[in-house]
Amino acid sequence: MFAKKITCPFVVCATVLISNQSFAQLSTVPKWEAGVHVGTYLYQGDLTPHAIGSLETIRPGFALSGTRILNRLFSVRMMFSMASLAGNESVYKFPAYRQQRNLAFNASVKELAVTFHWTVSGTNYDDVKWEPYVFAGAGASFVNVSRDYSRVNYEYFGENSQVQRGVAEDAVTPTPRVLMVIPAGAGIRYHLSKRFVLNLEGTYRFMHNDYLDGFSQAANPKLGDHYNSVTAGISYKFGNKEKYGCPAVN
Repeated sequence: MFAKKITCPFVVCATVLISNQSFAQLSTVPKWEAGVHVGTYLYQGDLTPHAIGSLETIRPGFALSGTRILNRLFSVRMMFSMASLAGNESVYKFPAYRQQRNLAFNASVKELAVTFHWTVSGTNYDDVKWEPYVFAGAGASFVNVSRDYSRVNYEYFGENSQVQRGVAEDAVTPTPRVLMVIPAGAGIRYHLSKRFVLNLEGTYRFMHNDYLDGFSQAANPKLGDHYNSVTAGISYKFGNKEKYGCPAVN
């Protein structure tokens, strides 16, 4: 007679564990993860005609992360990012007014955010290669904005134009130092081994502010500013958590 190997359901598994723990298979799974990430950061706002953001002034960024794996589906991550952002209207030939308005800015960004991650495949504890995930959370961006309105051609827009009045108003309006952000995005993970994981993700930051680029009234006060990023990283899993697997019955 050939032995037929079957996997018991949860109730039977629990009964076997209680009655005779020696039949259980005790395994360990990592519960923490540390990572380093590099990528590109993209400004989106008044000083670019592109809906996706200012591709012409894309800037680099760097981040460190720590993750607590909660269960098969969910984890929580804290990430500290350092990056720069920039916008420059002189790089756009169309529409023509942008090279005449010639507004520009640079900003350094230090962001601290906590995000909750959902592993779509529910495989946080499993030996798999690919894992898609989505995430959202909250954070704060500490920014240092430097704006430049020295190249505006006021003669092109006319005396007492909206641009002239707007620049005058924006020039006396303080730029933000701290911005509350809601980061949200999606990514994919690839397991090099049980401990090392590569990841690629895109993140969009929602915020309620129109002075990330230093300008509002001189440009489009109805259009808020945002920024997004695409990063790649490598993480290391550590810290074992005991987990009982359901024993096989022969």
